[in-house]
Amino acid sequence: MTRPGLYRMSISNPLTRWVTRRRTKQVFDLMSGFVHSQVLLSCVKLNIFSMVREAPATLEELSVRCKVPAPVLQRLILSAIALRLLEHRSQQRIGLGALGAPLAAHEGIRAMVEHNNLLYHDMADPLEFLRDTWRGGMAGYWPYAHSESPAQDSVAKGDQVGRYSALMAASQNFVIEEILSAYSFQKHRCMMDVGCGMGRFVAAVAQQHPQLKFQLFDLPAVLALTQKNHVSLGLEGRMRYHPGSFFHDDLPQGADLITLVRVAHDHPDDAVLGIMKRIYQALPAGGSLLLAEPMAQEPGDPPLGDAYFHLYLLAMGAGRYRTASELKAMLLETGFERVELVPNAMPIHTRLLVARKSGSI
Repeated sequence: MTRPGLYRMSISNPLTRWVTRRRTKQVFDLMSGFVHSQVLLSCVKLNIFSMVREAPATLEELSVRCKVPAPVLQRLILSAIALRLLEHRSQQRIGLGALGAPLAAHEGIRAMVEHNNLLYHDMADPLEFLRDTWRGGMAGYWPYAHSESPAQDSVAKGDQVGRYSALMAASQNFVIEEILSAYSFQKHRCMMDVGCGMGRFVAAVAQQHPQLKFQLFDLPAVLALTQKNHVSLGLEGRMRYHPGSFFHDDLPQGADLITLVRVAHDHPDDAVLGIMKRIYQALPAGGSLLLAEPMAQEPGDPPLGDAYFHLYLLAMGAGRYRTASELKAMLLETGFERVELVPNAMPIHTRLLVARKSGSI
């Protein structure tokens, strides 16, 4: 690919032509990736996926509903068809494509697409972004989490807490499904979710496992939203809410299972080690920690979300995309005796590590 003579030879040879064509397309896709993301964002903001989910529509009908001139909207529609977000239907109508269907069905995916617009703005000048990642819109989305006094700031910045917690709750469904299908909660009697957010994960576990009691630990302003959500579901009687900061405060005792879902990757190593140590101290002998979040691929493995998550977490402020081996090493350093990777069907959504404290309950 770097030598013109070899390039011409590979194109003329039927045995090597397919490799050259494929790599050329891959390079073009890298160059056009930002345009692809903006096509996706435009379709989400115009609500096109929901419109054609109800019934396929013509370009003219969509133009009226989107309030965009038909000749302009046609460019967007054709681009979305090329990306398999939409597809041609009979009678010159437009319908959902294979990749548009999940976007129409899941609010959480659409919410994350719109949220990523902050990342696109932050990376408009990528070199400036790399030199100062703390000044962008992503890092400003939840500044209370990185303050010296997060518990107090969460109360003072309640609007930011509500906005971020709602986004995390909306985008958590796939993660919840992966955890519930891969891990058995039957053997536990009390579960504590650390960094519980609005409590959607705990609610899903509670509805499937009536034998469990629950403790929830998060910032005070977050727990106010959590409790309100659980009251609406009639689950508050099985819950105990413990406000605090997992950076500074000890965790309550009494749970034989502690869960840490999409928390570790948001924070630097020293902070994560501190959280793990507090979890270890709160667990009884024989207790377990279930850690679930997207994880980087090991060297030599095919990448999943690596190219995205490394920079997304950098833009969020101080997080890091870690491999399962890195997290396992941190858990062993904390004091856990045995750490296992639990197989699950869709590791791009999350992977699961179970760490056990020595002894028996």
